[in-house]
Amino acid sequence: MYKLKASEFRPRHFKLEVADRVATVTLNRPERKNPLTFDSYAELRDTFHKFQYVDDVRVVVLTGEGGNFCSGGDVHDIIGPLVGLPMDGLLTFTRMTGNLVKEMRQCPQPIIAAVDGVSAGAGAILPMASDLRYGTPKTKTAFLFTRVGLAGCDMGACAILPRIIGHGRASELLYTGRGMSAEEGLAWGYFNELVPADALQGKAREMALTLANGPAFAHFMTKKCLHQEWNQTIEQALETEAEAQAICMQTKDFGRAYHAFVAKQTPVFQGD
Repeated sequence: MYKLKASEFRPRHFKLEVADRVATVTLNRPERKNPLTFDSYAELRDTFHKFQYVDDVRVVVLTGEGGNFCSGGDVHDIIGPLVGLPMDGLLTFTRMTGNLVKEMRQCPQPIIAAVDGVSAGAGAILPMASDLRYGTPKTKTAFLFTRVGLAGCDMGACAILPRIIGHGRASELLYTGRGMSAEEGLAWGYFNELVPADALQGKAREMALTLANGPAFAHFMTKKCLHQEWNQTIEQALETEAEAQAICMQTKDFGRAYHAFVAKQTPVFQGD
């Protein structure tokens, strides 16, 4: 079966680098704190969709340039044009942004968000929709939709954020739009770890390489089950996981792990 090569992707609205089976997606408009535009939304959506068809990426790192992650939708390129649009045009936009989150959750590779500085609006949604999040002491996360007259229920925030930090804490952030400090994010389980700003990319890459060198197929299955079981009963989840593990037990990596254990060696996983 033909597979795409992520290393051959040429996005125009962000930077994409592939090395050691890790794809690094970098928002790169640092002079404006890396805001999103109609084009970058769509290109990110399409790129995460294509990741399911690549064979040279096992983990994705999502980050921003210039000491900030993302300031959200560009005021001039997005917010202004939305004012006065008819309902069909508005729905086209909001469904497109929601589809970006959908593609992030459905792409099989674990996504690691390396978040420094400003992470606001849609720029807070992207780390929220990732699998692991690393921040710095100066990271400030704000789901500030209510501050521009919108509901807090944007791009899946009302479904995903409460599952990460709890219903009450998520409710406060989504109703008030106030910023969540890095220390709050760590204490509430939003961030996996806080590191100094100059160590952030190294920390994200260290974890990415750990995952990339692990049993890739099994990691893909773990992500699928983490997402799929949100809407299942315990009984359904048990059956889902029974099927998933049985499939993983047919992989060569499972056999490699067994033989390495018997030989008292460290398994070298190949992802098959």
